Amino acid sequence: MSNSRRKTPVFGICVCQSEKDDKKRWHRRWRSTERMALGNATPEGLGAHLPVLEKQVSDVWSMGKDGHIYRSLQSQAAAAESRASRLGRTPQERAALKKRLLKKWMSK
Repeated sequence: MSNSRRKTPVFGICVCQSEKDDKKRWHRRWRSTERMALGNATPEGLGAHLPVLEKQVSDVWSMGKDGHIYRSLQSQAAAAESRASRLGRTPQERAALKKRLLKKWMSK
């Protein structure tokens, strides 16, 4: 799996790498709300209990990522070339930086 690559080049629009912490907070809030609702229900009311909805405890707009975008290989190459030309000092350094960026973006 060391050479695995993305099947479709879709990236998140954000500055954060992952929504892991947001999802952990959401699930913790959802479980505690569900636990309280089940604890307060009467034995007769358990059959009519409806689970807590996702939108009652969370808002996707408050999470770190704002969505996803498709970036073709050509646009990735152009972005890597632009960044490499800004950061690299020598032609060899720019080529190595471009190659490293493309490999990083296409990996899982």
